Amino acid sequence: MRILITADPEIEVPPRLYGGIERIVDGLVRRLRARGHQVCLVAKPGSQCEADAFYAWPGASSLSRSDTLANTWALWRAVRAFKPDMIHSFSRLAYLAPLLRGSVPIVMSFQRDPTQRTVGMAVKLAAPEVLRFTGCSDYIAAIGRRAGGDWQGIPNFFEVDALKFSPTVAADAPLCFLSRVESIKGAHWAIEIARRTGHRLVIAGNHAESGHEADYWRKEIEPWIGRDGIEYVGPVDDAQKNKVLGEACAMVVPIQWNEPFGIVFAEALACGTPVISCPRGSLPEIVRQGVDGFLIKSIEEGCEAVGKLGTIDRAGCRRRAEQEYAPDVVVSRYYDLYERARAALAARR
Repeated sequence: MRILITADPEIEVPPRLYGGIERIVDGLVRRLRARGHQVCLVAKPGSQCEADAFYAWPGASSLSRSDTLANTWALWRAVRAFKPDMIHSFSRLAYLAPLLRGSVPIVMSFQRDPTQRTVGMAVKLAAPEVLRFTGCSDYIAAIGRRAGGDWQGIPNFFEVDALKFSPTVAADAPLCFLSRVESIKGAHWAIEIARRTGHRLVIAGNHAESGHEADYWRKEIEPWIGRDGIEYVGPVDDAQKNKVLGEACAMVVPIQWNEPFGIVFAEALACGTPVISCPRGSLPEIVRQGVDGFLIKSIEEGCEAVGKLGTIDRAGCRRRAEQEYAPDVVVSRYYDLYERARAALAARR
């Protein structure tokens, strides 16, 4: 199969340092090629992903109208040149407008809440069986369905084998918080849960230097650093992430917003580390209550969850990550969708 994949014009594929969807796109390209498919990538100039063909976006901003017009035209030309059997977009839905009445099936993937008006317009404009959607979780897919169209939740993946499984931890193992240290991630809840239960807490992640979130850091988090077993280690690389997660008795990130996916929760499970979070957004899809961790609605429930961590099977957490979020598992789900989309369009015609 010949597959054309797009990423937003602001991001290089793969990322040079940190990166989310850039890593997903890079991994998808590499694994599809390893299966014998030809893959074309349309992405930011300078991207180093090894695709069979590469086209650079001429416009640098997804928010600029003139750049959107330029990128829409560039994608149309790339499709004419590469002649794909399937188009898979991780970029802007607007770029696909001239292709929606065509004969090539399209999958549009969302990593955040879809815009109802834009999705609804695309569904109305698209020829029958041409356009399908995925969300990075069933939560995102459910939001998209309100605007119409064919939706499926397919989670993000990560290199599970790069995360070391820790079958046991020390008797005095700490809790850990691994995420950006901001109010919507619930670091203040994690601190209070650790203090009330008498556990040490390792906090890892970036924090803001200005604005509202900087005030949150200074008022809610920083005063506790170095007190009552609360330790801040800053941003971590992959090796440090392995250590922080693998040595923890649980990862406590009690989110205060509707998380679209949250790869760090799945990464914790890969290390065998149970998750304590809140039942918002995609979390009920990742964490099965009492099996992979606990979903809480208050600090008090968080303290109770810490007391029940001994009931969680760390090997089961690892199996969950391998079965749901390993690259080959998720790429197979995308490929199955490609084949169904092509078959449905062929039957329609």
